[in-house]
Amino acid sequence: MQIIYNPTFRKHFNNIWDYIAKDSSYSANKFRQQLQLKIESIPIFPYKFRKSFYYDNENIRDYIFKGYTIPYFIDTDNNQIIILDIFKWIDK
Repeated sequence: MQIIYNPTFRKHFNNIWDYIAKDSSYSANKFRQQLQLKIESIPIFPYKFRKSFYYDNENIRDYIFKGYTIPYFIDTDNNQIIILDIFKWIDK
């Protein structure tokens, strides 16, 4: 499955990276590398993670990484994983 990054994810990730980099660019780069490896492993078992708390769709899952939620959509029709967003938490 191909991994697609939604523009919202990219924008929010860049904000998080900038925030971490204020203290340490090494830590920010390490965070990015570790997250990228985890995201790249999602297609192996795309339904492994919990159904999203934030969307009412069985094909949207929440991956939790270092306290951040990364919702992603499993698009079986197009053989894609779409990484939707990244955030600390949202109070429903």
